[in-house]
Amino acid sequence: MNLLDATFIRFLFASIGCLAAGVAVWGVLAMARRYLPALGMQRTPWMLGQVALAATFTILMLPQAQQLHMLPVFDVDLSPATASAVAQPARAAGVTSALAEPRSWLSWTAWAWALAYTGGLLWMLARLFHGQRALAQLLRAGAHLPADAALPPIIEVDAPISPMLVGPFRPCLLLPLALRTIDPLQRDLIIAHELTHWRRGDLWWLVACALLQALCWFNPAMRLLRARLVWAQELGCDRDVLRGRPQVQRKAYAAALVAQLRFQYQAAPANALAFGGVAPDTLTARVALIRTPVLDRNAGRARCAGLAALALVFGANLALQPALAWGDAPETLDCTLMLDAATGAVLVEEGRCDVRTTPVSIFNIAVSLMGFDAGILQDTHTPALPFKAGYIDWQPSWRAITDPTSWIRNSTVWYAQQVTSRLGERRVQDYVGRFDYGNQDLTGGVDMAWIASSLQVSPREQAAFLRKVANRELPVSAHAFDMTAQLLRLPTLADGWQVYGKTGTASGDGAGDNRRALGWFVGWATKDGRTVVFARQTFGPRDPDRAAGPLLKERFLRALPGRLATLSPST
Repeated sequence: MNLLDATFIRFLFASIGCLAAGVAVWGVLAMARRYLPALGMQRTPWMLGQVALAATFTILMLPQAQQLHMLPVFDVDLSPATASAVAQPARAAGVTSALAEPRSWLSWTAWAWALAYTGGLLWMLARLFHGQRALAQLLRAGAHLPADAALPPIIEVDAPISPMLVGPFRPCLLLPLALRTIDPLQRDLIIAHELTHWRRGDLWWLVACALLQALCWFNPAMRLLRARLVWAQELGCDRDVLRGRPQVQRKAYAAALVAQLRFQYQAAPANALAFGGVAPDTLTARVALIRTPVLDRNAGRARCAGLAALALVFGANLALQPALAWGDAPETLDCTLMLDAATGAVLVEEGRCDVRTTPVSIFNIAVSLMGFDAGILQDTHTPALPFKAGYIDWQPSWRAITDPTSWIRNSTVWYAQQVTSRLGERRVQDYVGRFDYGNQDLTGGVDMAWIASSLQVSPREQAAFLRKVANRELPVSAHAFDMTAQLLRLPTLADGWQVYGKTGTASGDGAGDNRRALGWFVGWATKDGRTVVFARQTFGPRDPDRAAGPLLKERFLRALPGRLATLSPST
């Protein structure tokens, strides 16, 4: 699985987590509103509910979010179901080159959702653009009325619309010509209502809602929360306009709301950034609250209860999302692959050997060939480079002068980075392409692509690469082959096999779960003119005392003489 597939899968699960959070947030706020009716008149809880959903959606897409989970790791098998079927004909035909890795059903689902999400996002933005353009046309068709310079401009238009506040960047009040036909007191109260939206900054809340709605357009809870927010804003304006007014004006205000329905044939355009209009399904409730308002003394308690409920739901949702074990490798991934270097015949294949993972330090074999071929490396002890502040120093042995021999022995990351940096991205990419190494993806950076990043290789692809190294079939100099072999040479086995090998270790699963580790040990063994290439890989529970690569190397070398003894040339 490549980096893009992994990103889309994480995006898919973040979307599912956002939907689950929507159910929880809406349920909690609805329950709080039932027992504290004053909550319905507060803007803050409904806006923060939308913020909580958008934050959940965003945070769950970050690898670091896995550290917040309280549930056990949930392993997702991302391997394609057809991989074994594809591999059988290839082995029968003696194919040794890397096979194209098909996508899993989960990857295809993630890609489909990413495309659907993009389409929905564009649709939401198009609706917003269309709404703003419709408002602009109304504004151009209207006539400016005299107004106080401290207030937004007032524009009168001969159109069947409701009075509306348009903005927010250049707010203005848009009034229908028909508004002149109603009682002057009612007209003044309607205008006061729209200006109260302006004073309260409701249009900016509307902008925030539009952005959050676009981001999480797929979540029905966002629309419900937005509707409750708009409802709370209307009630807040009703309360502010009527505060301290006599009963006769309160009745006139209620009549003004009803009067709007007589000429309100056209509401604000869909998704437009404007306030205006009276919804028939909420008119009765608004009139009832005008007659018998909810006491303001309950507002503070309702707001605090809503905020506390949101904080609890937001934290619980992040903690209870199942942690996903990312990467193609399941917890029990284990591969042993051995090839005859001369013929390419598969001598041993146990476990899953077609899954791409990060190569980590086994990529140093390729870096060594590049460095010696380009002249950046001269021999097994030249150049010797000093450690400098700012270099990666994950291991104590890396904080010292390092030459090619100690680099390969200690897997010193910063030394490899010095070689690739001096080569430059273009030359490294050219070498990787000519080597046909893994997915050849260096988008993770010329200095980090092979460390749990974009560059991925399967044991089968690694063995195919090593077969070319052992047979000296790569487009590099003889000196590069000689020096690399010297760096990789290990002590001769008791039965006379000469082994060349390199380890690699990646702690964690790339998603913040350090309970598991990836281990590599790859190379070749020669005796009496015969060469056997091997690639050994494990991905499983992490040993707290030993790095996965060296531990795998120790165990593999212990069993290697017995394995080689059972392999006849015709195997």
